[in-house]
Amino acid sequence: MTHPPRDPAVRADQRGPLPAGPPTGLRVGVVGAGRVGAVLGAALEAAGHHVVAAAGESDASRTRIADLLPGTRTAKPTDVARSCDLLLLTVPDDMLANVVTVLSDSGAIRPGQYVVHTSGRHGLAVLEPAARVGARVVALHPAMTFTGTALDLDRLPGCVYGLTAAPSERGFVEGLVADLRGRPTWVPEEMRTLYHSGLAHGANHLVTLVSQAMELLAAAGSADPAGTLRPLLTAALDNALEQGDSALTGPIVRGDVNTVRAHLADIEANAPHTLPSYVALARDTLDRVVTDGRVLPIRAAAIQRVLDQAVQSVRTAPGTSARRR
Repeated sequence: MTHPPRDPAVRADQRGPLPAGPPTGLRVGVVGAGRVGAVLGAALEAAGHHVVAAAGESDASRTRIADLLPGTRTAKPTDVARSCDLLLLTVPDDMLANVVTVLSDSGAIRPGQYVVHTSGRHGLAVLEPAARVGARVVALHPAMTFTGTALDLDRLPGCVYGLTAAPSERGFVEGLVADLRGRPTWVPEEMRTLYHSGLAHGANHLVTLVSQAMELLAAAGSADPAGTLRPLLTAALDNALEQGDSALTGPIVRGDVNTVRAHLADIEANAPHTLPSYVALARDTLDRVVTDGRVLPIRAAAIQRVLDQAVQSVRTAPGTSARRR
């Protein structure tokens, strides 16, 4: 893939006004070359934009720049901001406000420049310092988990992006998502945190759940816990996404009190650190299948007593804290 030569001597603010609609051939700067920033930068390069500079202080960030954005100049955040039409801020959520403030107060962000962050939690409020100096601000969050390698580039097509922007920027950001071969979903400013919590609960906690399931299978003697779970979990995930609660199966749905009791006993004996999450999810599952009528209240009460007894047993067992990880 080749691009026209980059000329860092040509300042972005000397090239006239930016287009109001879908962007073409923008000079992109990336501040925070973490897993997300380097990958999105590479995807924008593939779409015909030009990453002119990237900021990353850690060895891992510099490696990602070299691997995913070869030839891109590594610079300080203020220099990156001054060199681009589109400033992509891909720093951690808790750092974002400070980064925006510093760049805005230093004069690195200018009127008419696009300033886009990729935080799921934050909307436009965190970009207010940039908006005050005349920047065109956008929140663009990819609903995807990233490795920070070229593997992610094949996963991006079809990715949904959670967008928040003023009406005047909608054409621009929808064009940007189209360049990334993604799909837009609009998130109101006041709902950004709730939107992000849904993604984190589904994806991050899924990793914890699957890891604990593999630990249980390993403790049971499975030589290939991942291989054992993969077809089951793939089918369960597909069914859940298509059918919701109707996809639930297993001992809770069947009202198998003795099976649940046996699960809890063996979990407590072999992997007690997983017991709290098993109990919590069992309770939530039970609530759902009682509500829709698949388990009668009398059977549900029996299962609930078993769950309560298991939690109490772990709390009162000697050396409990040492048995958990």
